[in-house]
Amino acid sequence: MSDDLHVELAGRLRDAHRRVASLQVDDDEKARVAARLIALTDASKRDVVRASARLDLLLADLDAGRRLSPEAFAEGS
Repeated sequence: MSDDLHVELAGRLRDAHRRVASLQVDDDEKARVAARLIALTDASKRDVVRASARLDLLLADLDAGRRLSPEAFAEGS
């Protein structure tokens, strides 16, 4: 696996963590999004390509203003 992919994903994860930290949502919602991002970050250590795809989905949810329900988190999206 290319180091470039790791570096790119690391930068995207850093930006995503900053974005989640600045979310203007209730504490429960922020905790769900943060937990999803932490799980994704942990998974990136094993599978960079899949983690990148999962990050794309998370960012798309944030961009669209979709709220993360507890059920969506349980599904591991």
